[in-house]
Amino acid sequence: MQNIFDIKNESDFQTACLETFRYQYKNVEVYRKFVDYLKIDISTINKINDIPFLPIEMFKNHVVLDKNSEAKNYFQSSGTTQMNRSKHHIADFSLYEKSIYKSFEQFIGKPEDFIFLGLLPNYSENPHSSLIYMIDFLMKKSGKTENGYFLYNHQDLFDLLQTLSDKKVILFGVSFALLDFIDTLESQNLSISQSQNLTVIETGGMKGRKEEMTKDELLKIFKNGFKTEKIFSEYSMTELLSQAYSLGENVYKSPNWMRILIRNTEDPFSYVDDGKTGAINIIDLANRHSCSFIATQDLGKSEKDTFQVLGRIDHSDIRGCSLLVS
Repeated sequence: MQNIFDIKNESDFQTACLETFRYQYKNVEVYRKFVDYLKIDISTINKINDIPFLPIEMFKNHVVLDKNSEAKNYFQSSGTTQMNRSKHHIADFSLYEKSIYKSFEQFIGKPEDFIFLGLLPNYSENPHSSLIYMIDFLMKKSGKTENGYFLYNHQDLFDLLQTLSDKKVILFGVSFALLDFIDTLESQNLSISQSQNLTVIETGGMKGRKEEMTKDELLKIFKNGFKTEKIFSEYSMTELLSQAYSLGENVYKSPNWMRILIRNTEDPFSYVDDGKTGAINIIDLANRHSCSFIATQDLGKSEKDTFQVLGRIDHSDIRGCSLLVS
């Protein structure tokens, strides 16, 4: 097996994808059943576009795990206990940690150079969140005494941001929490001092609030509230071990071991041209021990080596996929 973090070119990526596909077909039972259901002769799969992508809903009802591995723990999607939530069993946390570190370093900088603040629950409140695990890992790598979580204490966060204006700070936040923070400041007539050293990274997540707001409208509010010209974004999900980053324009780039393909919403086994809207398929080679080929419910479009996320598919469009493996 090739080290996915050494992928340098298209040939490396194609080779790694085909090797990973064959490995997972052989060793991940749910994926093999899905491919067999489609009556695909795997010997005919010679390029990335031929590889079948597992519907993301499979993580809600099945254990997607390499039979040669033992799950050390799992990540679970957010939601109430009554909801049927996705569960991603993790066999090798070191793969996730390498992926986190190398992506962050590639797109933003060395974690050791930053103070990390989080507008989200802390690790002890949410031990099965892949996002919290990521931020906790970055905090540990950073090792700064000022690192911390501030979901409920907006005044403390405001005061700290004012005192850290001459230091390099990353503020991670889910969208609704960033909005709440800005609302709190406005209600108290407080204003953050403009700082070239503050980088705000929103991670999505509106919890059904203000859903009529577009991403561009949201970013505009954040830019005004945080007195910054750019709001960064991070794109990932419970079922992945890699992250794509947008550096300010709602246009994402992914690391060399991750790729976005845009499938046709009418025909899930075909792809649309660059610039056309469709549903997002994700290749995440860090998912060695679960499934690296996932058909999501997100809408998007790609342009060369970048992509945009444009919302969610209506559930009726993907219901057929969830019946494929029951």
